[in-house]
Amino acid sequence: MYFTDRKDAGRQLAARLGTIPDAVVVGLPRGGVPVAAEVAKVLGAPLDICVVRKLGVPRQPELGMGAIGEGGARVVNEYVRQAAHVTNAQLAAVERAEQAELARRAERYRGGRPPVELRGRTVVVVDDGIATGFTAKAACRIVRQRGAARVVLAVPVAPAEWRDGLRGEADRLVCVHEPRGFLAIGAFYADFDQTTDAEVLDALLG
Repeated sequence: MYFTDRKDAGRQLAARLGTIPDAVVVGLPRGGVPVAAEVAKVLGAPLDICVVRKLGVPRQPELGMGAIGEGGARVVNEYVRQAAHVTNAQLAAVERAEQAELARRAERYRGGRPPVELRGRTVVVVDDGIATGFTAKAACRIVRQRGAARVVLAVPVAPAEWRDGLRGEADRLVCVHEPRGFLAIGAFYADFDQTTDAEVLDALLG
């Protein structure tokens, strides 16, 4: 195990990041938000969310074939989609379902509050780990669209080759542990219980 829980992961990640002037930290709900909250505390930066939803293969939803996010961001891995024989109609159906959940979460977590202004600032995008990289890629594109001058993608754990699919999406890629033989993010946490909506709101409201 590398981390006791997400808060411990956030503190270790913050130490790896160092000082970042004029930063905004955005966490990917749900699991990335407790990590991001610890990073924001150490950096003395405001905390916001970046709502992204994985597009799972029908009948095998744990297998990601892409992701969508706020502002119309969309990433689809055609190799995975075609290998899983997912039709255009099936992909569209998955997107509709995830778009509804994305809107629900954005409303639930923001509660009518406006997003933190990102224009011209360094934005640190944080999740609790990377497996496929689809959601991280969508999140980086979202904050670019919102005017981030510089994007830092930061995670506690990711596969050894994780940078290969994300070059060009962020200006800086930061990871605490990059193990080989990567199976699942949760394998590197002693406590990896599902983060609740209430925990996300507590972190955002400070």
